[in-house]
Amino acid sequence: MDAPTIVMLHGWSQCHLAFARQAPLADQFRLILPDLRGHGASDKPLDTAAYDQSAVWAEDINAIITGLQLHQPLLVGWSMGGWIVMDYLEHFGDAALSGVGLVGSSITTGRHLPAAAAKVRADNQAKAVGMYEDDLAANLAATRAFLDVCFHQMPDAEGIATAMGYNMMVPPLVRRAARLRQEDRRDVAQATSVPAWIAWGAHERLAPAEMGEQALAHFPNASETVFENSGHSPFWEEADDFNRALAAFADQCFAQERDVA
Repeated sequence: MDAPTIVMLHGWSQCHLAFARQAPLADQFRLILPDLRGHGASDKPLDTAAYDQSAVWAEDINAIITGLQLHQPLLVGWSMGGWIVMDYLEHFGDAALSGVGLVGSSITTGRHLPAAAAKVRADNQAKAVGMYEDDLAANLAATRAFLDVCFHQMPDAEGIATAMGYNMMVPPLVRRAARLRQEDRRDVAQATSVPAWIAWGAHERLAPAEMGEQALAHFPNASETVFENSGHSPFWEEADDFNRALAAFADQCFAQERDVA
């Protein structure tokens, strides 16, 4: 397929179905929407070492790019998916990419987050420690509460049911090991020369503006989009505006790549 390629990485405890409203982009681009390890229909090894280090995630993305012989794709990550974009950049650099995008994400995690962002993420619904529990009732309750902080404009009952379904496919061990990482990728961002798109929702309850602003300050070739009527999931909440913004950024990246070629 000759269309330029966008690889979109979903967030923590989610799956590729989170990007259902990006289907119209397939008229213009080749979309690759993998289920990350431990998530969705992908394998779920019950070993913390399969999730708590950056190299394994980076190698997965490299396997997608090389295995599918993708030519200079745009790599976009939402929430934890943005951390995996940073994993890839840390281990493989940006030579194989046309650009990167972080949506509701950050270049630091854990104790390295900006103080204001760490305070927001300390909210009980956002921490969602019940999602690490083997007790099914506690896990279900925490997962449902977590979905409430993922949106400003909530999906309808069918959308929530679908999200609950794919969230509950992720084992508690995977959720804990994948989320509790402590990384500082400010130097990685500064070493990235391809265009970077930093986007977030104005009503964020998981990735507040301080996280996006930190990323903007460190990527040398960065632009931003703030979705004024969205929370953590602008690709769902303002899908049409999100798709237009992503397409415009992708066109910029691919035009620049063609000019270089």
